[in-house]
Amino acid sequence: MNPARIAASILSADFARLGEEVRHVIGSGADIVHFDVMDNHYVPNLTFGPMVCAALRPHTTAPIDVHLMVKPVDRLIPDFAKAGANIISFHPEASEHVDRTLALIRECGCKAGLVLNPATPLNVLDHVMDRLDLILLMSVNPGFGGQSFIPHTLHKLRTVKQRIRESGRDIWLEVDGGVKADNIGAIAAAGADTFVAGSAIFGAPDYADVIRRMKTEVAQHTGGTA
Repeated sequence: MNPARIAASILSADFARLGEEVRHVIGSGADIVHFDVMDNHYVPNLTFGPMVCAALRPHTTAPIDVHLMVKPVDRLIPDFAKAGANIISFHPEASEHVDRTLALIRECGCKAGLVLNPATPLNVLDHVMDRLDLILLMSVNPGFGGQSFIPHTLHKLRTVKQRIRESGRDIWLEVDGGVKADNIGAIAAAGADTFVAGSAIFGAPDYADVIRRMKTEVAQHTGGTA
């Protein structure tokens, strides 16, 4: 079992000093910068665009994981790729042609991910597993940070993990929503290997302590190393 990958969601960071926050959280042990893009159309909130991503890129060499909660989605993919994204994921409901959108992400030089909302059925994965580098399960309904983890996500995680094993591919299984030190172990045991955490990290006085506790919990529940 690989060590946990902690993706720090800057949606919960101090927007007035994002560059400093990114450097601090990566220096505290986070592995990935998670970038939540909302358009006040597909989801009821408005966050940031490619210019902010480009401004943050010089502040870290860590991967930038861009989660697009926008509709339509294809127009913004090349812009985020140019801005320095390493991973781009999107919701199938936001694309007219999921296979084409996945191909576009890869053509732009990024890893491609598909995001499933709590009520999105798993059959959207049936014909695209060979194009995926990441599957992101939402454990809250997208649009706002600080929500509570939806428990039935654990069953969905186990099912998706089995699909990944059967595919024989190295696909990351990421979870976003309500992830904290006190539930991350159970989430990891269900199959997740990449964990988005926002308020759990940025709302704490000591980022390093929270991240350390998260990785320790994952290791204890999976037999890995913190």
